Amino acid sequence: MKKHVLALAMAASMAALTACSSMPGMGVTQAPATEAAKTEAAKAEEAQSGDSKAETPAPAADDKVYTLKISTSQTDQSLITQAYMKLADRVKENSNGRLEIEVFPSSQLGNDEDVIEQAIQGAGIAVNTDAARMGTYVKDMGILMMGYFADNYEECRKITETDTFKGWENELADKHGIRVLAFDFYDGPRHFMTNKEVKTPEDLKGLRVRTIGAEVCTESIEAMGGTPIAMAWGEVYNGIQSKALDACEAQNTSTYPSRIYEVCKYQTKTGHFQLLQALVCGESWFKSLPEDLQKILVDTAREVGAESAADVLTEAENCEKKMVEAGLTIVEPDVEAFKTAVEPAYEKLGYTELREQLYKEIGKTN
Repeated sequence: MKKHVLALAMAASMAALTACSSMPGMGVTQAPATEAAKTEAAKAEEAQSGDSKAETPAPAADDKVYTLKISTSQTDQSLITQAYMKLADRVKENSNGRLEIEVFPSSQLGNDEDVIEQAIQGAGIAVNTDAARMGTYVKDMGILMMGYFADNYEECRKITETDTFKGWENELADKHGIRVLAFDFYDGPRHFMTNKEVKTPEDLKGLRVRTIGAEVCTESIEAMGGTPIAMAWGEVYNGIQSKALDACEAQNTSTYPSRIYEVCKYQTKTGHFQLLQALVCGESWFKSLPEDLQKILVDTAREVGAESAADVLTEAENCEKKMVEAGLTIVEPDVEAFKTAVEPAYEKLGYTELREQLYKEIGKTN
């Protein structure tokens, strides 16, 4: 600042001297000197202003705002979608607005397979998915969707903490460009919805049962006695009503809002699949985030996933009560008989030894 003041003073003095030396006498007006001083002062001020602009620091790289779009096939009313809404709010708060999340329900961004491919190619998109779909990339991950692999949500979470599971995540990232943000979201246990009382695998024989189209699911249903049918969930109500289907299997948080209890008389509480859900994005996009945002995103996603799971279990009970009030009959089956029946599916898909290894890692016995 002192240098700039000195520059102004010198400029004014020089202008005055120049003006005086050019005059024939000392009695002439000082106006030209004053104007010259003003001109030089203006130039000095302009230079000072320019220096100040040059010294203004550019925005720090960490000030950049990143955006992630989350795609899910579930409706905006589903608990999974609501969990992603909560995730968006919490990530924005935890990152001080540096990472923003937009949620797109009802497959607005396309079907899951197409969106996963976009994520792999580097788009800022994350997808709600499951172990069956991830099993098409890393086969062993499919075991999480096998019949009676896990008895509850807590067992599923223990599996995701094992070294074996971490190895699968690394393989997804390194070989397929898919980053698992969290495998902690949960849609609940799945049960059979039928029009005949089903207590044993024998009772399922001959019944056309709508299930998830993945091999781990169709093989499990077939081993338990049913005839697996892959069909879009939105077509199940009409399928059962028109007799194209005899039954379906799903979680309460889907069967109740879809009113399946209107076309099925019974629910057999087998709990044969534990529907663990994952949020995945592209590895290249994830690596483009600053390290602190990577940690915030992963930690917050896992946190919200666990919170959502508790909400799902509570809502599943509420849905059961509402369906019973509407006339649905709950059947308590011989679960051990179903567990025994599904064993050949593990052998057929080569999962028997893997199951033993994972059970050993979490301290579970068959």
